[in-house]
Amino acid sequence: MDRANIIHDLLDWIETHLDQPLLLDNVAAKSGYSKWHLQRMFRTTTGHALGSYIRERRLSQAAQALRSTPRSILDIALQFHFDSQPSFSRAFKKQFGKTPAVYRRTPAQGMTEASPQSSAQQPNYHNESPNLHLLYNGKCTDGKCTQWMGQR
Repeated sequence: MDRANIIHDLLDWIETHLDQPLLLDNVAAKSGYSKWHLQRMFRTTTGHALGSYIRERRLSQAAQALRSTPRSILDIALQFHFDSQPSFSRAFKKQFGKTPAVYRRTPAQGMTEASPQSSAQQPNYHNESPNLHLLYNGKCTDGKCTQWMGQR
């Protein structure tokens, strides 16, 4: 199995485990590589740091939960493994430019939010933040996961 396929499979696995603890050691164990080698492989293949990718995907899923459920911000923060509501709010504001409370009250205007895809469809992992390049469209070829859409 080449590096791109390994990273592709890892991206799929990460997507299905965002609501579980994803410590770097656990992700590395899943991949079968050391955490140092995995981080290098991930960045080389995707252009993104592994830890940042996981945090950004969790925040995107949290954004979806804020819009689609009446659950408290604290409950959502804890579901996606943030230590506290203030740390969640800081990370959320850094990524989306709004606090979670403001984001929840702001109507979605032409924004596409991801929902987990069925296994019969290709994954389409989306991050709403305009300054991040994290719409992964499911294929890695020629040693790179290049089907990322958006802006960086």
